[in-house]
Amino acid sequence: MEKTVAFQKNARNIFFHILTRCNLRCKHCYVNPKEHGKETLQARTIQWWLKELAHSRKKTNLIFIGGEPTLHPKLPSLIRAARKAGYSSITVDTNGFFFNQILEKVSPNELDYFSVGLDGSCKEVNDRIRGKGSYDKCVSGIETALKKGFKTSLIYTVSRWNINDLKNMPNLLKTMGIDRLFIQVVGIRGRSAQGSGDNLQLTRKQWGSRVPRIAARAAQMGIHVIYPKVFLNRAEPFECAGLVAENYFIFPNGRVYQCPVCEDFPLHSFAFKKGKLIEQPPINEKDLFQLSIPEGCVMNKLIQPGNLDYDKHGKPKYKIACCLLKEELKP
Repeated sequence: MEKTVAFQKNARNIFFHILTRCNLRCKHCYVNPKEHGKETLQARTIQWWLKELAHSRKKTNLIFIGGEPTLHPKLPSLIRAARKAGYSSITVDTNGFFFNQILEKVSPNELDYFSVGLDGSCKEVNDRIRGKGSYDKCVSGIETALKKGFKTSLIYTVSRWNINDLKNMPNLLKTMGIDRLFIQVVGIRGRSAQGSGDNLQLTRKQWGSRVPRIAARAAQMGIHVIYPKVFLNRAEPFECAGLVAENYFIFPNGRVYQCPVCEDFPLHSFAFKKGKLIEQPPINEKDLFQLSIPEGCVMNKLIQPGNLDYDKHGKPKYKIACCLLKEELKP
């Protein structure tokens, strides 16, 4: 059954970038060290910030991200500290290399999910995007994690380089024993915004003719699929997650955003100062959340207008949905 996932007003999601360093240089990487910081946060600082963000009454989901978070030598102790602080679920988003023997240092009881990025059903497709040798290393890492009993999901970032291969992913997941798939859209920020010369984003037609259909087939095969809504019809209402939900995207330099599309700019809503989460003065992303335009998302219109289209009267043919609005298909 397919449904649009409404923003959960009582749920909180913490996307914690504990470092920006990574062993890969993926074509679509959104990390911007100039804006996000180049340091690896000290474990003590991370624990302070985790305590500051924990909530005693609201379910809070924590996702450790990088760069590559398993490069942080203290990640196992940070996972345990987060569980002790009361986070409802803990996920590590990783490229599957599983550095610092992380699979030996945490148990499946301590971590809810490893969510692994893989952008092709074969090395020819994946390695063009993520780098030579990354497919074999990632698949081997997933197999080891599954054998050790870790719940593992897969993240597939769809671009013009791998859209034709998306149809092969449900069979691969089924063969590997993975039952949860996140399909992501390329965001024009970080490396993808810095002029590789490649237009990675899909058009509305490319997205709509393939992604929902393949997601539906995956669900029929017993795979739980979540993917962004991306495009709205003119009649569909636009809703900004920044106004109704609690999502925090934290970076090593202390910036805390509520909208990932804003992350290439100093528009963050909050910042950590001396261990405390401090609201930032105007103008910041929260001021933009208040604006209403026919195109839907204001930030999309400002920084990646190439995915919009207009009729002969100058009216947008459709709207761009909030990037945090998802479609969910359960088996």
